[in-house]
Amino acid sequence: MVTVKLFVVDAFTSVPFTGNPAAVCLLDADREPDAAWMQDVAAEMHHSETAFVDLSTLERTGEIGLRWFTPTVEVDICGHATLASAHVLLEEGLTTAPLAFRTASGVLRADRAGRDAISLDFPIDVPVAGLPGGYFADEFADALGASVIAVARCRYDVLVEVSAAAEVRELEPDLAVLRAATGRGVIVTAAADDGVDDADFVSRFFAPAVGIDEDPVTGSAHCCLAPYWSEKLGKPSLVGAQLSRRGGTVGVEIAGDRVLLRGNAVTISRGELTV
Repeated sequence: MVTVKLFVVDAFTSVPFTGNPAAVCLLDADREPDAAWMQDVAAEMHHSETAFVDLSTLERTGEIGLRWFTPTVEVDICGHATLASAHVLLEEGLTTAPLAFRTASGVLRADRAGRDAISLDFPIDVPVAGLPGGYFADEFADALGASVIAVARCRYDVLVEVSAAAEVRELEPDLAVLRAATGRGVIVTAAADDGVDDADFVSRFFAPAVGIDEDPVTGSAHCCLAPYWSEKLGKPSLVGAQLSRRGGTVGVEIAGDRVLLRGNAVTISRGELTV
């Protein structure tokens, strides 16, 4: 029997029970990471993402192994579970900033940003106008029940701009249609309005194809939202508000071919997983 440390962290928020919860599992040095076992753990945790952190490589390579699983699949990139992982490692005193995570999307870096926040260095994902073959703007308009202004393709997702922040708030999409969309998920976005304090744009994120009907706050989606709204608004640094039921905010800054994602996190629970 092996016991590993397990944390639950609310990411992209400083208020407990808001933002996006992620489970963070610190792998035991004696356990060889096994994808099937990690998938079982993620299904048991049933958060949108469970992160598996392997500190055994740090002394040898200077990098920390990191993988992410939804309840149904492993994914190539995840912002909120990376933020949660960095938060746990720093809060528990297991290493010092800056951090370098070795992942399926290359090396992702994390550092402190002020007293409480953490900054993540992620690859930019510049959207390309248009949809993958077989999908049309009116199909997404019907599925979303909103007025679609523009549709673009990102590396993992489809980005849909609608006419107003109110439409983003009130969305009740047809998840069956979105489940058939090419890629990981669908980002729905609009310019912010007076109902959202200190934000430049708003969004929601739906990914039923990977087992997440709606993700509360999606850091990696902001790698696509950042260049999209930076070009439209003429600003390199912006703040995005994700208008899910839990809600959360993501600071973004364009840095060449990278996007800096900034956010807070709060630990909700500490425990042990006995397997």
